[in-house]
Amino acid sequence: MQIRPRRPHGRQLKRLAVALLVLLLSYPGAAIIGALIPSGGSVDAAAPTRQVLLIAGPIHYDFILPLDAETHAAFADLPGAVDLMGVVGAQNLLVGWGARDFYTTVGTYGDVTARATWRGAIGDTSVMRLDVVGAVPPSLDLRSLRMTEAQYARFLSALRASFDGAAPLENPGFTATDLFYPAVGRFNLLTTCNVWVGGMIRAAGLRFGSWTPLPLSVSLSHWLYQSAD
Repeated sequence: MQIRPRRPHGRQLKRLAVALLVLLLSYPGAAIIGALIPSGGSVDAAAPTRQVLLIAGPIHYDFILPLDAETHAAFADLPGAVDLMGVVGAQNLLVGWGARDFYTTVGTYGDVTARATWRGAIGDTSVMRLDVVGAVPPSLDLRSLRMTEAQYARFLSALRASFDGAAPLENPGFTATDLFYPAVGRFNLLTTCNVWVGGMIRAAGLRFGSWTPLPLSVSLSHWLYQSAD
């Protein structure tokens, strides 16, 4: 006697399809609601003296930090980071977090494989990306975050804690200089790169949306809670 796996009946398939459709349709709405609900924010009477920039891609936000003494000190213990920050012409450090398969795909988003997309949706290990850039042209008009000295120190500490302490991965990056490192946490639809961005901003002590899974969520939260700073 052979054991045959049970196959879902037509009614079960319809229910599954409806559930998936509801999930897909409700996700953007939930992402907007999460951005509207404020979280974080600590009292700091000091005047903001630091500026951190947010740079957006089609689906992803990264931070751009000035390569000053505090930034150097925060990342100097990472293997390869000192050489990276010492690249001639480097004035700013780009920092990001994302799904390993998806984030480390070389080339354009058209090169992303179905496997990377699927793993990013259901869960994948995460990586941090570091790169250096020169002066940021004013024409880019990037979103900015104004921080006090204490907030910037907390922000750097939160960024550094996102690395798991291992050496850079041996895979090519998007540029000739960037490095990918194993990171803390797993990526999935509930914990995306943009959720991480929101978490880092709140960790600094700034007010921001409580759940920001989409670039729209980050943009909306910034407009509501940080654009006036």
